[in-house]
Amino acid sequence: MKKPFLLLSLLMGVIVLLSNYLVQFPINKFGLENILTYGAFSYPVAFLITDLANRSYGKNGAKKVVYFGFSIGILFTLIFSTNFGDMISIRIAIGSGTAFIVAQLLDVQIFDKLREKKWFIAPLASSMIGSIIDTFLFFSISFYGTGIPWFSLALGDLAVKIFVALIMLIPFRLLFGVLKPVKA
Repeated sequence: MKKPFLLLSLLMGVIVLLSNYLVQFPINKFGLENILTYGAFSYPVAFLITDLANRSYGKNGAKKVVYFGFSIGILFTLIFSTNFGDMISIRIAIGSGTAFIVAQLLDVQIFDKLREKKWFIAPLASSMIGSIIDTFLFFSISFYGTGIPWFSLALGDLAVKIFVALIMLIPFRLLFGVLKPVKA
């Protein structure tokens, strides 16, 4: 297994764990407690990792990074972040896993279809659509019916994910020349 592939997969797992932990903490400043959690800032990096893997290893390689990262992330989440006596914690693990795998595999497909367009089209479109799907799957599975204002948290989370997706274009572009892109 190539070192960059393993590194991307491990980074994916760490991002999933970090995001699953941080989503439990609303930002209690500036009146954002019902709108935003700290997990919104870390999770969009997962789309950067998927897009870098797709650029470098193609669609099938990116899927392997997603599956490997998913396995590591879920394992880490179950070990370090899930309180099995707390239903919200269990729902977060289920919501995270479901949203992650659906959104990341969708990201892979969209990126692959758009890879020949201008350099920013594929990562931006795939990250935006993936973020929308991920956000609403995660928040509805994790928090619907709990009294937690999941819809406003989802909207706040999505706004940050879109902002971070735009910022992630910078490292993507910087690494664009370093990566050896695969032809579709």
